[in-house]
Amino acid sequence: MNISDVIAQMLLEMINRDGSAEIRRNELADRIGCVPSQINYVITSRFTPEQGFVVSSRRGGGGYIRITRIGCDRGGIIMHLVNSIGDSIDEKTAKVNILNLAEQNFIEKADARMLLAAMGGSGYRSVPRAAADAVRAGILKQMLLSLR
Repeated sequence: MNISDVIAQMLLEMINRDGSAEIRRNELADRIGCVPSQINYVITSRFTPEQGFVVSSRRGGGGYIRITRIGCDRGGIIMHLVNSIGDSIDEKTAKVNILNLAEQNFIEKADARMLLAAMGGSGYRSVPRAAADAVRAGILKQMLLSLR
């Protein structure tokens, strides 16, 4: 098991036990025996809104990082994703979000295939990239809302 897996496992155990994990990055890094930036990497890559987590922090001497699992009902997860998309989304990010929903069984595989097809780059070739990402975001939001 690599160090990222160890960190993620520790954080997940805290979240499962207490409902959230509140850590001081430097203290956790010392306890595990890694650099603090490794903690940041794990949090930003494995505890994202798309994966069902909210991360908040407070800086300074008494600072902390708090990771909380978002409520696990299907409608809540989909609404959280819709709200987190913003005004634009690139193809890769859209696909990752869709695959995460399918992997966690919040959407059916057939719905995931349909969403993936709608997010594909070939349908957006004639549109400038910035505009394509805005159109993609609008389409993804509407499609997700129709699944609720």
